[in-house]
Amino acid sequence: MTPQVLFVCVRNGGKSQMAAGLMRKAAAGRVVAHSAGTNPGASINAMSAEVLAEVGADMSGETPKPIDQDLLRSVDLVVTLGREAHVEAPDGVDLRNWDTDEPSERGIEGIERMRLIRDDIDARVHGLLHELSPTA
Repeated sequence: MTPQVLFVCVRNGGKSQMAAGLMRKAAAGRVVAHSAGTNPGASINAMSAEVLAEVGADMSGETPKPIDQDLLRSVDLVVTLGREAHVEAPDGVDLRNWDTDEPSERGIEGIERMRLIRDDIDARVHGLLHELSPTA
């Protein structure tokens, strides 16, 4: 059975969408990636989409969405990104937090900030992919 991962951040416009897009690209069907937000925003972060496109990943067709409770019960793993998103995972669903890099805390802003966030998430995605699909 193909492992399923739900990536969650607060607004579901940036980090969780980036993680899902990077996982879809890296996994090539070996892992099903979903994303959601605890308090979804109105749109995708344009800079997040831009830096994903730079590495051949796509989130352009995505929109921010809330956590679907049926999906939450059916995934194998929930990964929260950042410190603000909190999810109550059902029994049997693994819950992890990725306290992702926040370059703005070091005065780094704009596209450079977004690339650093993307690269941090991408490294974590590849580690998770190797764990979930060791033949990857």
